[in-house]
Amino acid sequence: MELRSAYDYAKLAIEALEDKKGVDIRLIDISEVSVIADYFVIAGGENPSQIQAMCSNVEEKLGRAGCVVKQIEGYDTANWILMDFGDIIVHIFDRENRLLYNLERIWRDGKQIDIEK
Repeated sequence: MELRSAYDYAKLAIEALEDKKGVDIRLIDISEVSVIADYFVIAGGENPSQIQAMCSNVEEKLGRAGCVVKQIEGYDTANWILMDFGDIIVHIFDRENRLLYNLERIWRDGKQIDIEK
């Protein structure tokens, strides 16, 4: 399957996060409210090892599909990893920082997409 859209890559990132048991995964379409990206993928992890594994799996799966990560921030501390793929930005949080930064509230003008569909 050839991936073409940012949405396709976002769905692939979600699959990669689910593979590593990511918690409370959300997809927010921010294309109408920001120029920094089209989508935010937000997920939680239980501990630094899991959070780093989630990050590595996203990078590997998207890379194999032709979507190369431009920058990764926070990998060493693994309390909030930000992965910039250009049109999509993946955020992987530990529980404490997810509650603290609450990106879903900050980006509430974006459109939450039901990933179960």
